Amino acid sequence: MDRQQADLLTRQGITALRQGDAAQARFCFASVASTPPPGEDAPWFLLAQACQALGDIEGQDQALTALLASDPRHLGGLLLMAGCKAAQGDSRAASSFYTTALAVADHAGAAQVPQGLVPLLHQAQHYLQQAQGEYGRFLAERLAAEGIQPGAVSPRVDLALDLLLGRKQLYVQEPTSFYFPGLPQRQFYEGHEFDWAEAFEAAAPDMVAELEDLLGRQPGDFAPYVQTRPDRPAAANPLRDDPSWGAHYLWEQGAIVADHAALAPVTMRALELPPMPVITERSPMALYSLLRPGTHIKPHNGMLNTRLICHLPLITNPDCAIRVGNETRSWQRGKLLIFDDSIEHEAWNRGGDTRIILLFEIWRPEISDDERRALTVVFEAISAYGGLSRDQG
Repeated sequence: MDRQQADLLTRQGITALRQGDAAQARFCFASVASTPPPGEDAPWFLLAQACQALGDIEGQDQALTALLASDPRHLGGLLLMAGCKAAQGDSRAASSFYTTALAVADHAGAAQVPQGLVPLLHQAQHYLQQAQGEYGRFLAERLAAEGIQPGAVSPRVDLALDLLLGRKQLYVQEPTSFYFPGLPQRQFYEGHEFDWAEAFEAAAPDMVAELEDLLGRQPGDFAPYVQTRPDRPAAANPLRDDPSWGAHYLWEQGAIVADHAALAPVTMRALELPPMPVITERSPMALYSLLRPGTHIKPHNGMLNTRLICHLPLITNPDCAIRVGNETRSWQRGKLLIFDDSIEHEAWNRGGDTRIILLFEIWRPEISDDERRALTVVFEAISAYGGLSRDQG
């Protein structure tokens, strides 16, 4: 068939399809598809539409299979194939095609998606939500048949199922400056895992009293946590130079802030208990961190994955929380909250009162003493070279 004949048949088929004569449209498109002009694409998508209008699922499947073999990311073809597989009762195949179609549309951007396909994209989202629910129930029934209930085995099994079913997103360590391999991807650690934590929490009432005394003496003595430095590019943080997220250091870049520490003797003695890194011009680091009402610390990642960040809430309210990866926790006065800040995290104070925590860092427990010594030398060398700036939130 030459190009002129193919163009004529294709136009006739489109006219027939618009007039509701799907049988004539299928004949025209199938004729062109059987012997397309040299170098021309067969009208597989139009043929699939005609077959769909006729309820010819097998013909639609064959046309779409041919289309996607030559153009695997054809958005309309993916959406029609997903609907075809759904009509055939193959929900897993339908979900796969719908998922790929949504990814293609997202990559293209809303402006590049034909308006006629937008309802099909909404249908794809709805279908996937329903399919995930059915898949989840199927898995739960299989596990229950073996006597396995949610939460009965381990948090890892539960998380794996949540990731499989799209109930949670995968978050991993992504430090901005230094990555140490082979560490577990844990968002939070629990206080009972550390032998120093119980004694540390026991001192919390006295630490609160010291903080309240400080606030009575120097109520405004908190600098912005993130500050512009003249020798470095400004941090891309909405709270840069904003005292709504404030800091009052007891240990700063490895040195005691003498006048601050003098007003917090109980807190300074308690800070001798945890294994804080000792790194020239970097650690220990310990401070009161303030978050005023209505303040939101946007999602970000910390600099290193060799440490854990510890929070001891001293003044807080029920409408304050922190999200690390998939998990959100609220601060409870006097109870340690320990997390890996190299995983994406954010925090907010939606209450009416200021939140203040004692914040400090510790070595990750999985890092051996020999590794800590080596890393200390590495970090001191990086600092001496000028290559590792201070935390900027």
